[in-house]
Amino acid sequence: MLNYEAYDHLPVISFGYWDETLSLWQKQGHVTADEIEDFEESEKHKAIIAKRLGFDYDWGGHVSAHTEIFPYFPETVLEVYPDGKKKVSDIYGVIVLKSDDITCIPSEINHTLKDRQTWEELYLPRLQYTTDRINYERIEFEKVADAAREQPLGIHCGSMFGEMRNWMGVEGVSYLYADDEELYTEMIDTVGNLSYRLIEEVLKSGIHFDYAHFWEDICFKNGPLVIPNVFREKVGPHYKRIADLLNEHGVNIVSLDCDGLIDSLLPIWLENGVNTMFPIEVGMGRFHKTMAREVRQRASRYWWNG
Repeated sequence: MLNYEAYDHLPVISFGYWDETLSLWQKQGHVTADEIEDFEESEKHKAIIAKRLGFDYDWGGHVSAHTEIFPYFPETVLEVYPDGKKKVSDIYGVIVLKSDDITCIPSEINHTLKDRQTWEELYLPRLQYTTDRINYERIEFEKVADAAREQPLGIHCGSMFGEMRNWMGVEGVSYLYADDEELYTEMIDTVGNLSYRLIEEVLKSGIHFDYAHFWEDICFKNGPLVIPNVFREKVGPHYKRIADLLNEHGVNIVSLDCDGLIDSLLPIWLENGVNTMFPIEVGMGRFHKTMAREVRQRASRYWWNG
């Protein structure tokens, strides 16, 4: 479909479920305890639940290497407040406010990553290439299943900037560009180079991937959380390098998840090999006709199969 080929129907795709929702479905008898216990790790159980609910497949069925910090930081409770809320240093080193009875994105209070010292001591060692980051068991499973597979399979390519934004916060990463551009660039390059090496290793397996997928979430309702020209200069080359690698291995659908008003970053992604956007939040602003025209023109070059 994304290659403008004939298709028999539009797929209905699951995007995952809250843990509380799975627990409720279990109580109601729709899913079993075994199916939800290892839901995040079991592609078999994801497929069973998706089919039972009427979905064609689960979007989260990507093959991926661990492109984030590795190992994670130990989650530590720093303080418990009278109302039961907790001040927690999470697995990314972000200090957040959590509540046991509420599932949501927690409020950020502070960040461990602030400067070169904390980068070199705590984060850089956790962003080194190692084969422990790669799930070879999953790769072998997909190699065996490749010939008979009926559902699309993607390779997850990580995040070129969004994780860095998470580690430092919007304010922290914005000030870093002004205060220490050399460190800012080094951090982006470290993440980009690590992702490239891991993707390269997974692609060597010979598995046929139908698409590749990045995650960012670096836009808000009024626009991006990073200066577009800075994003083009610092981050664009890493997207281009990875997209070229994917294309060499026959992966021509390169998608990206970014919430918010993406208009000003969209040309940069298109220039550097990303050709499929998810989601398209039309309520986040007016998507101008000229931009829409540019998207169609650029996309047709990437997606046309001849």
